[in-house]
This record gives sequence, structure tokens and C-alpha cells, in this order.
Amino acid sequence: MAESFKFFITGHKGLETALFHELRDILEPASDKSKQIKKVYGGVEVSGGLELAYRICLYSRLANRVYLQLAQFKADNEQLLYDQVYAIDWSRHLTSRHSFAVSASLSRSHINHSHFASLKVKDAIVDYFRNTVNSRPVIEKQQPDIHVHLNIHKNNASLSLDLSGQSLHRRGYRLQHSGAPLKENLAAALLQQSGWNRQTAQTHSLLDPMCGSGTFAIEAAMIAANIAPGLDRDYFGFTRWLQHDKALWQLCLDQAEQAIEQDIDCEIVATDISNKALQIAQDNAARAGVEDLIQFRQMDVEALTPDLVSKPAIFIINPPYGERLEVEEGLANLYSQMGKVFRKFNNARINIISANPDLLHRLRLNRTSKKSVNNGQLKCVFAQFDVVEAVTEVQPQPTKVSDLNIDNAEANALHNRLLKNDKHLSRWARRNDVSCYRIYDADLPEFAFALDKYSNALNPGQSWLHLQEYQAPKTVDPDKAQQRIELAQVVIKQLFELGDAELFSKLRQRQRGKQQYEKQDKQGELFQVREGAARLLVNLTDYLDTGLFLDHRITRQRLFDQAQGKSLLNLFCYTASVSVQAALGGASQVTSVDMSSTYIHWAKENFILNQLEDQEKYRFITADCLDLLQRPQKYDLDKKFDLIFLDPPSFSNSKKMREILDIQHDHQRLIDQAMQLLAKGGRLIFSTNKKGFKLSESVSQQYAVNDITRQTIPEDFKRRPKIHQCWQIAFK
Repeated sequence: MAESFKFFITGHKGLETALFHELRDILEPASDKSKQIKKVYGGVEVSGGLELAYRICLYSRLANRVYLQLAQFKADNEQLLYDQVYAIDWSRHLTSRHSFAVSASLSRSHINHSHFASLKVKDAIVDYFRNTVNSRPVIEKQQPDIHVHLNIHKNNASLSLDLSGQSLHRRGYRLQHSGAPLKENLAAALLQQSGWNRQTAQTHSLLDPMCGSGTFAIEAAMIAANIAPGLDRDYFGFTRWLQHDKALWQLCLDQAEQAIEQDIDCEIVATDISNKALQIAQDNAARAGVEDLIQFRQMDVEALTPDLVSKPAIFIINPPYGERLEVEEGLANLYSQMGKVFRKFNNARINIISANPDLLHRLRLNRTSKKSVNNGQLKCVFAQFDVVEAVTEVQPQPTKVSDLNIDNAEANALHNRLLKNDKHLSRWARRNDVSCYRIYDADLPEFAFALDKYSNALNPGQSWLHLQEYQAPKTVDPDKAQQRIELAQVVIKQLFELGDAELFSKLRQRQRGKQQYEKQDKQGELFQVREGAARLLVNLTDYLDTGLFLDHRITRQRLFDQAQGKSLLNLFCYTASVSVQAALGGASQVTSVDMSSTYIHWAKENFILNQLEDQEKYRFITADCLDLLQRPQKYDLDKKFDLIFLDPPSFSNSKKMREILDIQHDHQRLIDQAMQLLAKGGRLIFSTNKKGFKLSESVSQQYAVNDITRQTIPEDFKRRPKIHQCWQIAFK
């Protein structure tokens, strides 16, 4: 009976699930029926015969390394590590005439220096041969006969042979590259995520409009033709291993050769603006044996047209990365241009790996999924979009005031008011370093809308305007109201010299229950703005509110100023802009609570954007705040907070909540419960934007209450001083 081994296979971090499914498919035809496979932390474990390891090394497109486990043991000190390694019968794996290398990875263990651990393993192996055959193997770091790997996690050691020898992403075809290419196994994994496989290769075209050294196109062609990625590798870590079965390995190679599809009909198009990059890509494709399966063309992205392919297109793109501020504007234009091109392709699927996720909104496409991936040291996202129906790009013709059935006097009145407000507020904003503010708020009764300005944190010279139209009363003719808002849009664009992509318009109706949180659109656009020391993400398209309440700017600044060394609990945190400011202000602990997983995710993104990633200090809880206040122990809130921010919705009957919330009726109870979590000498900031709200007299009788509403209404909201009410509450 063939010997059974335990193997550990690693892949690209974050794509272990994809590796698991690929390995399950690879192992299905294997002769060893006793195999077992399971996903574990960091990779996939497989048990079975030697053929399994050979097949993985040969066929896996996603794997990095294939480790054969030799021993597992406790290693909480260097002597124990040495003794356990020495106790292994190394004569079963190599001789004193072999070369070998040792690598180590350590985490959360007493032995915490990988080079030192590697030396201990090396010494034990060398001493084993010196004491048994009076000779020793030599150390070879480049391409050793045997590669030994040590992993120690929480003092538990696993010692393995690296059968792959070197990372399996090295297929052997890419001797040249242009720029910073993707590793071959990451490219293959992203192709798998995009839906490209042998079946879709028959029904779809693959198009890489920035092909660089051709990795995506070559990997796609190898998938379509069923070419095993390890077939042309000239080095594996098992070829000099004493238990290597040469006949079995040759059988696996022969089977892989026979499985290649010779007459594959696929359409793969790789384009690039650089002729040098294309030449490198073609040379790489020739070495991979797939040059006849790929159409290489020199062209700019702008030149792409649907007639370039004959089937529905699957785009896969690795665009340039902008790591420096000064290149962001050029990148933003590139993303906008790509979006215009992609929208011409009917039933296309767009897949893009980007280190600039804040620019994905420029594509103006419906994003269907997003996954975090690393390309080397760069943190990226792999985002997917669908173009259901091609959109014909028509150059917008500016609407003239004379084309609208409204007196020019109204247009002039609005123009003059906007101009007056902007002159005053822009000067005020510059003096106070404010980059996001309200310009207009129904100043003229005929034009009932609010207009906010958001400046681009990456390109301060660019800004977007966000228009919220208030629902007209029933006494106003709907057609007249529509004409006025169209007129307002024309006046705003002309006055502020905006393109269509820089003005976002929404209708603000009276919201009930969870409507205030529901999506208005699904473009998935995120914009990066700045407020004081903070960078914050806003969404100008999908929700009625953008993710940043501008009227609470001063409130957030107060918490920033007060936060040094203090703990903060942010209830109904929304996108956690208050939490971000407190964290940047030096808060010792920040806990953010909201029942919406969408907003908690958004909150985490805001923290990551500001490099606030200490999980011990910053906690996020997805929970109904009403339930949390009633049962804080359930959520491990066993401590008191120095600062609490409580800004509940005016009304909510969401199904996620245990009960209906009416802030006028329930605020006394919410405040009492929140005060139970407040430390002695601490402060609770309670705020509401409910019209006509009256703070219960019993609150003032029970606690020390300070009405700070006037101090927290910023200059740009002075025309609407009742935008919110705010109190600071403490124990008497």
C-alpha cells in the first residue's frame, strides 16, 4: 500500500477559498481514494499519496508552495527545537552529498527570530550526518536539492519539506516584464474570480487593455488550452529527494501533455499603448506556447471599440497605480476614460485590480463585488462591474435658461444669491480650513433645495456639489417644481463651472422608518474628502445622506479636542466620522456601534483610510443600540466610558431593531441607559435633528445639562439654526 503523507499548500493571502476549490478539482481524478482535503488558516491541508503532491505542483495555478509535513512538536525553547529536528531520520530524505536550505516562519512564539531558528534546524541536520556518516551536506540557498521549512505558531512547530522548491507562480515563461507585473498565480486567481475558465473561453472573449508583459492574457490562454502551469518548469524541490518516484512523475508529465487542447477556439485580445511592452508580452507568450491564441495590438484604451471582439467581453485590467498625490489627477482621468470605453460594450463584465479604490467611482459602472487583495506590498481591491446594456455616449448639450419655461428674473435671483453665499462662505472656509460645507439652504422660497460642497482630498483643486431637493408641498404644481429644479441645476453648473459628473442631485422627501437608510441608487461611488486631520469617505450617489453630516462639524471638533487619553462610545455611529475624529484626537479607546453592517463596514474603511488599525483600541459592534443599552453585558461592555456620543434617528421601525424608536417619546430612557455606561466625571453628548423636539424636564432635574446647540451650529448653517439640537450631559 502506497505511503500516505500530509501536505500543506499555501496560496495568495485572502484567496484560500479559491485555492481549496481548485485543489479539490485537481485531486478528483487522483488514484489515491483515501485523500482528505480541508481549508485551514493560511492554506489548505491535503492527505494522500505522493501522486497528489506531483499533481498539485504540476496543475495548480493558484498555489505558492507545497509542503510535505515531516514532524510536529512543541518548540518553546532552542534546545527542544534542536533535539526534535535531530531526532528525525534524515537518511530517508537526503544524503551527505546533497545540498539543502532552511527557511522559517514564526508567529506568537518564544522563539521569535527566524534566522536564528533556521540556523538551529540547519545545525541539527548537519550534526545528524556528522554523527552518523562522518560527513555533512552543504548549504545552497538558490536551488538546493532539499528545501526544509520550519513554521512555529504559538510554540507549536511543524517541520516540512518544500516539494515545490521555489514558488509555483514561477512558470518559467516570464523572463522579462514591463513595470511591476502581477505574480502569475495571482493573475490566475483573479481570472478565476472573473469567471474565465475553459467553458467561458468558448462563449466569451477576454480583453486586457493594459496588458504590460502579458501575464493575464498568457494565463488565460493556458487555462483555455488546458496547459498545466508547471509543465515547463525545470526545477522542483522533490527531484533530488530520496523518496522521489521518477516513473510516477514522468507519468504525470505525460498525462499533462496529452490533456492539452490542440484545436482550441478562443478569443483573447491583449492591447497596450507601449510597443516595447507588447514585444515583451509576445516573447513571454511564445515561451509559454500560447502565442497563436492571443491577438496582440498596440493601441490606447480610448481606441477600444466593441467590434474588436466577436463575443461578450470579459475585461481584466491592472491599471497603473498612483502612490503619489501629484499623479492622482491623471489617474482620475484615466479611470473616467476607461469607464466611457467599457460602457460601450454590451453585456460586458469588467474586472479591475486597483490600489486606488477611491477612483473606482470614476468608472460610473454598477459594481457587483469587491475583494481585498495584496499585489506585493500594495493593498488593492479587486472590483467587478457589469455592463448590462451598452450606453451610447452623447455629448451633453448645456441647457439654456431661455429653453426653460421660467422667467429669467428667477434665474438671476438664484444666481445672485448663490454668488453672494459662495463669496462669503468660501472666504470663511479658507480662513477656517473647512473643505466641505453648505452653500445654500432654501434661501429663496421658489428654490427649495440644499447645496453642499465637497472638496476632493486627493485633488484639492476639484470639488463636487451635492444638491438635495426638498419635496414640494402639494400646493405647488409638480411640473413647475420640476422646471425650477432643472433651472437650478443649469444655474449651478454655469456659476460653478461644473460638468455633469460634478453635480449630484437627489430628492429629499419626508422619511419614515428605515427609509432614511435605504439606497437611492447603486453606483457604489466613494469620494475621499478631508475634515481637519481626518480623511473621510462620502457617497454622493447611493444614499440620501452622504455619510458625513456637515452640521455636526463643530461637534466632531469638540470631541477631537476632548478625546486625548479618554475612551469614547459612539452610539448610532453611522459611518463613524465622530469616532475617527476622537481617535485622531488621541482617544485611548473608541467603540462604534450601529445595527447596519453596511455602515459598520464603511466606518472600518474610514478608520483604515486614517491608518487607525489598532484592533485593541478601536472596536466596532454591529448591534441594535436599543438592545445594547438594555443589555450591555451581552456585548462585553463591562467598563465605563469617559465620553459618549448619542445621536439617534428621530424615528425608526426597522425590522433589525427589537422595538420602534421615537426619539421624543424614548429619549429619557436612552439617556438614562447611556448614563449607566458613563464614567464619573465623564460627558454625554446628546443630539437630535427632530423638528420641535423638547428635552424632558426630568433630564435637567436629574443631571447637569448644558445646552450647546448655539455653539455647535457652524457658520454655513446659521441660516438654519434649528438643523439640530445638542446638549452636554454629566452627573451632578
